[in-house]
Amino acid sequence: MTPQARARKVGETMFAVDTASKDTMGMELLACEPGRAVMRMAVQALHLNGHQICHGGFIFTLADSTFAFACNSHNRNAVAAGCSIEFLRPAHAGDVLTCEGMEQTLSGRHGIYDMRVSNQRGEVVAVFRGKSAVIAGTVFPEEDKT
Repeated sequence: MTPQARARKVGETMFAVDTASKDTMGMELLACEPGRAVMRMAVQALHLNGHQICHGGFIFTLADSTFAFACNSHNRNAVAAGCSIEFLRPAHAGDVLTCEGMEQTLSGRHGIYDMRVSNQRGEVVAVFRGKSAVIAGTVFPEEDKT
């Protein structure tokens, strides 16, 4: 299986059962490639806080979900070991947020991934950095060719 096919299958397998991202948040998985993922979410009224802007927790969730697909794309179960986010501009109802996540480094059990959340005008809304830790198992079973 090629790395591209493996990543695509990881994305399909995880997204099919990702109730939080897909059903609760209304996110779409646009791409899952080796060390990279792209997700999109339309900001709806239910995402707005008391200032009538998108609650930061929803923007964080978009970035965190994208991080999950990027760091699991190699079909080794990976979870967040830590992360941080910087909010740079507000998002409003009707905005469409796209998050692109890229692997920066992968060494042993740990990886560093950067997420960039942008609106439909290409303006950066937030940047997120996550550290992943590989745990036991795979997203889907693969034959061992060794």
